[in-house]
Amino acid sequence: MRGVWTTDRIRSAEQQLFQTLPEPTLMRRAAFGVAVCAAEFRPRRVLLLVGAGNNGGDALWAGAFLRRRGIAVDAILLNPDRAHQEGLRAFRRTGGRIVDTPGDPDVVIDGIVGISGKGPLRPRAAEIVDRITAPIIAVDQPSGVDPDTGAEDGPCVTATVTVTFGGRKPVHALSRRCGEIRVLDIGLGEVLDDPDLVILDRHDIDWPIPGPDDDKYTQGVTGIAAGSATYPGAAVLSVSGAVLATSGMVRYAGTAADNVQQRWPEVVVTGAIEDAGRVQAWVVGPGIGTGSAGRELVAHVLGQGVPVCVDADAITLLAENPALWDRRDPDTPVVLTPHDREFARLGPLGNDRVASARALAGKLNAVVLLKGYNTIVADPAGRVLVNQSPSAWLATAGSGDVLSGILGAVLAAGVDPWLAGGYAAYVHSRAGTFAASGAPASASLIAAAVPEAIRDL
Repeated sequence: MRGVWTTDRIRSAEQQLFQTLPEPTLMRRAAFGVAVCAAEFRPRRVLLLVGAGNNGGDALWAGAFLRRRGIAVDAILLNPDRAHQEGLRAFRRTGGRIVDTPGDPDVVIDGIVGISGKGPLRPRAAEIVDRITAPIIAVDQPSGVDPDTGAEDGPCVTATVTVTFGGRKPVHALSRRCGEIRVLDIGLGEVLDDPDLVILDRHDIDWPIPGPDDDKYTQGVTGIAAGSATYPGAAVLSVSGAVLATSGMVRYAGTAADNVQQRWPEVVVTGAIEDAGRVQAWVVGPGIGTGSAGRELVAHVLGQGVPVCVDADAITLLAENPALWDRRDPDTPVVLTPHDREFARLGPLGNDRVASARALAGKLNAVVLLKGYNTIVADPAGRVLVNQSPSAWLATAGSGDVLSGILGAVLAAGVDPWLAGGYAAYVHSRAGTFAASGAPASASLIAAAVPEAIRDL
């Protein structure tokens, strides 16, 4: 897993490093990395967007290095009175030009705002950025995006590449504006430890597969309590996610048994949940409705003493009927999988999605998987992981039902609930990419691509 640290942690680490290595040396080291990245585009002309302070200084020093390679470099000083003076002198010594308009550059270096900045781009910067069509290399982060939350409150930069220094900040895990992210080693690795959150990589995923001594029971039996006469498709999609994610066994309990059996003859179906038999994990909620029948279903599942994935209508029922939580043994793992609107029924969701998910996980003593372009998985101990989706194709009806089925299968296999959320989110997002292949794909096609996503691991 790739570590991510808050900007306060990064700044503190930098201060420790300054005690052994002068700050100007670190700036030139960072700027050289930016210049190397820019040179890879083989530009004839580079434009620097230079803000105040060290971020602008990084851009100016990068411009000086590029000038030494014989590349034409112009700079727009957005805060001339507060430009980094040493960087500006170096830039001018190498023949860099100060200009007022962007012209037609081949590459742009965004040195407008660093990790100390907050808020959107100011009007002049926004107007200049809006006119640019060339690839943009962001220094540390895309300007205008909040460094600790990835939130956008107005105009901001969309980078082709973001070059950051020492370690990833939350913006690199949470914002879609960063493009390719490159982390340059400037020596912070010696003083950074215990990341504030982590980004899940494919190499971190130990997907449960059968061994020579396994059978359908030892691999984990997944129970699905989903669907209704009104929403039978939710049952089929949740079951599809579970069937295609496991080599074990799936049991279905609910009123859509005929629909499920027709699509998946290998699933053991029953109408009454009391007759479902023993399972190692339950999925409850998709399409069950929010009436008394759904409420009784959630109460029964929470009382079974096995891990539970709570999704869709079950989330609404828990929000409207807090007494349902009393049916749960406090030691029984629960993973909630809300999208933004469902999350808001359980607790406040602000711009800081990580803090919101972490707070709700602690409040409910449950793992919270907050769905979105970048999915956040928080557990009651404060651990947070982020699954970065390669696309937005998952934003389609029924996609979340497939995710809940995948997650139920991983929980039934005995994977730690926090990691299970990350595993399921990763495979789900990969399945979405495979299914879409550049064009919209339905939830049924996403489910069908789950084996390909697992095989890809």
